Amino acid sequence: MSAGSPGGTGVIPAERSLRPLAGVLAAIAASVTGTRISLIALPWFVLVTTGSATRTGLVAFCEMAPYVLFKALSGPLVDRTGPRAVSWTMDLASAAAAAAIPLLHTLDLLSFPLLLGLVAVIGAARGPGDLAKEVMVPEAAERAGTPLERAMGLSGVIERLASTVGPAAGGALVALLGPMTGLAVNAGCFVLGSVIVAVALPRGTGRPAAAPSATDDTDGAEEAGYWRRFGEGFTFLRGDPLLLAVIVVVGITNLLDAALSTLMIPVWAGESGNGPAAIGLVSTVMGAAAAGGSLIAAMAAHRLPRRAVFLLGFLLAGAPRFLVLAVDAPLGVVLAVFAVSGFGAGFINPVLGAVFIERVPRRMLGRVNALGDSLAWSGIPLGGLLAGAAVTAAGLTPVLLVCGAAYFLTTTLAGLRPEWRAMDRSREDVVPREAAEDRAPQDGAKTVP
Repeated sequence: MSAGSPGGTGVIPAERSLRPLAGVLAAIAASVTGTRISLIALPWFVLVTTGSATRTGLVAFCEMAPYVLFKALSGPLVDRTGPRAVSWTMDLASAAAAAAIPLLHTLDLLSFPLLLGLVAVIGAARGPGDLAKEVMVPEAAERAGTPLERAMGLSGVIERLASTVGPAAGGALVALLGPMTGLAVNAGCFVLGSVIVAVALPRGTGRPAAAPSATDDTDGAEEAGYWRRFGEGFTFLRGDPLLLAVIVVVGITNLLDAALSTLMIPVWAGESGNGPAAIGLVSTVMGAAAAGGSLIAAMAAHRLPRRAVFLLGFLLAGAPRFLVLAVDAPLGVVLAVFAVSGFGAGFINPVLGAVFIERVPRRMLGRVNALGDSLAWSGIPLGGLLAGAAVTAAGLTPVLLVCGAAYFLTTTLAGLRPEWRAMDRSREDVVPREAAEDRAPQDGAKTVP
């Protein structure tokens, strides 16, 4: 799930400028590219040095568990401190931990427990950093005079393109120069993202969402309260059946996607003899097709029925990938299926982003987005861990078949639930509720039913 808060009042600036939107999108591109390179380099490094699928899954868990936890808890911090400051500082922290891995390996000082610790630091810093970038997208869209749906679609296109370039570069780097080179490049990408946000964005971008009142000590104290802000976001999500249903579906599919990408594809690449280049190739093909889907969604998503697009996208993006690997199809067939799956996946996040932003009052988007993302990502740390244990116990093919069936049932049965009909409500049906909430007294105790 992805949605964001502008970190301001939601008022369109008098002077429009594309610079903030271009800067935020460039920072997202740098961060995602580095992360996708690491997604190939790190599992392959663990597999070739330990030969253990279980340890490979454990490494993925140690990165994603802190990612989800710290992203969930950082929503009030991002609202209070401002997403710009959080973004560049957390990217620098990620860069330092990522650079330490190849350095310590070169010095023959990298033990497996130390690797797990460094990976955990990367995940803990990435969570708030990614949230902060997401939070700045709507504000940057307002400054550019760009429709929200289009900005979210462009963000999806950039993410998909980076998800195409990253695996291609990662596969080539690992095959030619080894996994440590890929991890060094990952660190450089985090540094680049930090510099873009700190230097390239205008100074007014990414300010705190709400500053405590200087004249009202009581309201200011309540507004500044971390746990009160956190509780507001949780209470809002609990009272919205559609958002809860979306989070459950996305949470299950994210777990299955993580199991596939962090463990099952690397194991398939090793068992089939295709090697690390094949990991990058399938990810690149899927990412390129997803970028095309996201671009079409950015141009036409507001004209399409959201529920049908959302569920069809999942139908294409999910089970076929597991099944084609399970039947040991030739590489060309695997690439074709992943291309179709990527095209379907490209429509999902633009729809999610628009629905999320429409349904949540602007002043609460940072908190609600942090919680929504974290709940939807809560299964990701377990994906590689559970898949590693399952593949070790039962073998790759049975696990692929079970996961493909689970993906199909989750996304298909979800469409039968009544709350999904609310996804197709027009924007005009949602905006009056937003406006009413934004006009309500913001005393820190207000919750949305």
